[in-house]
Amino acid sequence: MFGFGKKKAVTTQVLSPATGEVVALTEVADAVFSSGSMGEGFGLEPTEGEIIAPVAGKITMVAETKHAFGIETANGLEVLVHLGIDTVELKGKPFEMNVARGQKVRAGQAVAKMDLAQINQAGFKTTIIVVVTNSADTVADFEVDEGHSGTAGEVVGTIRLKKEG
Repeated sequence: MFGFGKKKAVTTQVLSPATGEVVALTEVADAVFSSGSMGEGFGLEPTEGEIIAPVAGKITMVAETKHAFGIETANGLEVLVHLGIDTVELKGKPFEMNVARGQKVRAGQAVAKMDLAQINQAGFKTTIIVVVTNSADTVADFEVDEGHSGTAGEVVGTIRLKKEG
């Protein structure tokens, strides 16, 4: 009657890392990500270059070329945010990172900037990719609001974890 002893699903909401349109991971123009081999997630076609943390947690990695960063959530999700496609080749020029490894961030906190015009002029795609790299071990289901156009910080996904609370 009261649900004592019953476990409920543990979920994590994922925010849009930038203003733009959410696309299916399978539509991302990078085979490593679109194949799902890096984990479950989604792409975002940004219209603005301000990047926020899509989840709360600890920064576990900032790429030397500032084109990617990782966040580990309190419930063990390892989230990779990759800024643009093949943008590692730009050697950090169009990126500004405002966080460092070991730093705690809250969901929605401004963490980086990317110069969309500079990336486009260099002939690269600006698609932002968000994946849970340990999804095989942790994610039971990842619902994404594909086709949603909105602003940075809006909820665009819900992850249901394999473990229950």
